[in-house]
Amino acid sequence: MSKLILIYASMTGNTEEMSELITSGIEEAGGELTVKMAEDCNADILMDYDGIILGAYTWGDGELPDEFLDFYDEMDELDLSGKKAAVFGSGDTVYEQFAKAVDLLQEKLVERGAEMVLEPLKLELNPSGDEREACRSFGKHFAGSAVSV
Repeated sequence: MSKLILIYASMTGNTEEMSELITSGIEEAGGELTVKMAEDCNADILMDYDGIILGAYTWGDGELPDEFLDFYDEMDELDLSGKKAAVFGSGDTVYEQFAKAVDLLQEKLVERGAEMVLEPLKLELNPSGDEREACRSFGKHFAGSAVSV
């Protein structure tokens, strides 16, 4: 079975809630994964996994959160060829660059050779209503794309 990891940063709990819903979707689809906060690990942990999901809120006007900066820079040393990946995050449309941190994470994964298997999932603030199911579905689809038996 493929080894999956989800790494995220959350300040207000919005991205954390998304990660929990995505995790439940992966588990419903039969996948198992490790979940870590970005500030609690180094990027080289990605080398131990076949599937990678990164999630972040956007800080200020389109910046990565501080908790992800070191991790993001450490990714420059990695070759992620052969890894399946997806990204998600929360944002606020009051800012010109909505959920730009999600785009930055995706660009870095692609630059390092990862294969993006889903379109990025971006939500306004916290998931509500249908968005909760969209998060679970994101997890299920990722598991289907990244899990091998």
